[in-house]
Amino acid sequence: MKREVYSPELDIEHLLARPTVRSSEEVERVVAEIFDAVRNSGDAALYRYSEQLDGARLHSLRVSPERMEQASRALPKALRRAVEAAGENIRCFHVAQRREPLVVETTPGIVCERRSVPIERVGLYIPGGSAPLFSTLLMLAIPAELAGCRERVLVSPPDLHPIILAVAHLLEITEVYEVGGAQAI
Repeated sequence: MKREVYSPELDIEHLLARPTVRSSEEVERVVAEIFDAVRNSGDAALYRYSEQLDGARLHSLRVSPERMEQASRALPKALRRAVEAAGENIRCFHVAQRREPLVVETTPGIVCERRSVPIERVGLYIPGGSAPLFSTLLMLAIPAELAGCRERVLVSPPDLHPIILAVAHLLEITEVYEVGGAQAI
């Protein structure tokens, strides 16, 4: 938190000014440029944007399973218990939402069926910033697992907090990449 002490020289107008926000058209244009660059240049664009936008010079985008396991081993026991308790609460809630297949014979010989079919691969985006949002990871990954998604891929801006890596390991996330923003999508 930034704290200002009043003084006659203090620029009150500057402090009260709202941050400038780009227009939605400008945001769409920038995102489209990023998408095109990634589509055309692949990983080279991801490395470039990681350096340009996140100030990170990466040697690899993919986080090794060893790094995730190491973070998991270093997780304090009390925090691990809290993560596991939160995970069980989330799991309990989502298990209750499961739908059983529905089979109805509308007329003799005509059977209609409703059933859930999981997607094979799902992407999970965890924002970076001042707080490691491991709760977001729990709330995205657990329903995907319960739905039957075999591959759960996590992307998050560079300098992943160890708790994100530890939770990803505990949840058996398939792949983790240190790349954020529109380029990660």
